Amino acid sequence: MANDGAGTILVVDDTPLNVRLLEAVLVPHGYVVLAATSGEEALDLVAKARPDLILLDVVMPGMDGYAVCETLRADEVNAVLPVIMVTSSIGREKVKAIEAGADDFIPKPFNTHELLTRVRSLLRIKRYHDTIKSQAAQLQELNRTLEQRVQRQVEELERLRQLRRFLSPQLADSIV
Repeated sequence: MANDGAGTILVVDDTPLNVRLLEAVLVPHGYVVLAATSGEEALDLVAKARPDLILLDVVMPGMDGYAVCETLRADEVNAVLPVIMVTSSIGREKVKAIEAGADDFIPKPFNTHELLTRVRSLLRIKRYHDTIKSQAAQLQELNRTLEQRVQRQVEELERLRQLRRFLSPQLADSIV
């Protein structure tokens, strides 16, 4: 996670009032809120700030929420970054949001309790994923270290075998 608190959430909406409303809901619960008013700005902030979750409006001028989500999912680094689409559109829009790679969908006007519950749930899943990724990296490093140790021991045994050709086994053992 980007901070030691509850998490950093990027709110993407071209309507400043909607951004302020989401900030008013999230900040009292310990979340750090970053704001973007366009899809392009959102992608830039994701690259720079590495948020833990994105609340993404669908309908925006220029790059809409679907395009932002698809762009995020195309990058392996952001493939598991939780994205919740927040929009006043309903019906087919929900399916389209999931097809674009969103993890969840919340219609406007949203229920505050439901929003916070979904945010917590997706952040918990992200923390689990981050832990697994970190543990996999640690395991890979341990494997690399172990392989190096085994290689050194094999080389040492090979030197001992070569010494035993020329010296008595007792003398070779005492030298090693």
